[in-house]
Amino acid sequence: MPETVTDLQRALYPLLRPFSWVYGGVMRVRAELYRRGLLPRWEASALTVSVGNIGWGGSGKTPVADWLLGWAESKSIPVALLTRGYRAKPDHLPYEVKPGALAEEAGDEPLMLARAHEKTLVLVDPDRTRAGKLAMRKAHPELIILDDGFQHMAVQRHVNLVLLRPDDLREGWNRVIPAGSWREPEAALKRADAFLIKVGPKGFALLKPRILERLLRFGKPVFSFRLAPTGLRSVVGGETVRDFEGEPYLLATGVGDPAQVSATAEAYLGYPPKRHRVFRDHHTYSKQDVLDLVQEAAQLGCAAILCTPKDAVKLGAMCTEIFWQFDLSLEFGPSTLGEKAKFSTWWDRRYDSFRLRRADRAEHAADYKARHEADLPSAKGDDNG
Repeated sequence: MPETVTDLQRALYPLLRPFSWVYGGVMRVRAELYRRGLLPRWEASALTVSVGNIGWGGSGKTPVADWLLGWAESKSIPVALLTRGYRAKPDHLPYEVKPGALAEEAGDEPLMLARAHEKTLVLVDPDRTRAGKLAMRKAHPELIILDDGFQHMAVQRHVNLVLLRPDDLREGWNRVIPAGSWREPEAALKRADAFLIKVGPKGFALLKPRILERLLRFGKPVFSFRLAPTGLRSVVGGETVRDFEGEPYLLATGVGDPAQVSATAEAYLGYPPKRHRVFRDHHTYSKQDVLDLVQEAAQLGCAAILCTPKDAVKLGAMCTEIFWQFDLSLEFGPSTLGEKAKFSTWWDRRYDSFRLRRADRAEHAADYKARHEADLPSAKGDDNG
């Protein structure tokens, strides 16, 4: 009996596949219309990078966006993040996310990023052209990040970062909605400037044959990254500890890949949770959910309830002192450019290259303007003629 949407899709794949061909065809036509300029696109003067994926959920878009925001801050580069804010319900659009905003208004991931980067302009709006124009007027950013932007082609991007899960290269390869999780057929990957796979070094080595078989032909680098716990933090008071010292815990998640979170918790703490309460991705926690979790933890003899930072944002003030979250660090691993070739180096070069091209275009434009004005006859000369 299928337990998840993915299980159901795999069980019904032969029946759903024809519908995938139709959906994939529509998406190919849409992409071609944008490519030919038959559908309007807005381009910002700032370097615009899309952090997106070919499929849905669990590929690590928010941690990568978080890393890019931190990178910009470390170099004092003005930056803005544009996001549709999945399940966000703001009272107006575009909605500027402040650290003190409510999760239900801002969305869990935008709020998490706004709290981690208080100087960054985070805007929620399904119309990212409108949000981008506001961002340029309000903050004059030199870098714009499109969260979940691979399919949002109404905004011209200069760099496309496409994130993949290991399953995307295995059974999930080219399985388009509704027969799979992919939003577009594999031909869409030609738009990528780099691929990032959420997998550790050992997993990357095991995936290498699939990477060479399925991604090498696109001629773009493939990088790996993982989220590594660095400690545990109290959701209520912010106190940090190394671990639970062997005490039992209840794991609660509302994320795209709960199995991966469970594996991470077990690997870091050295033992599995007493129980794993799985809520759907982007679940909006209620006070009753919190009371149920506390009661369940007590019945199991657990002195702690562990969740992800994304869950902690939504749980917020409803939590008690037994709620803890991971402190996570994004670590880049091996790539197809070599063991020592890091994404950070590649990204530095791409950003510097864009700045040089932009400066060169500005110089040429100024030179053209000066020459054009020099060639124009003066008003006095026109009168005397």
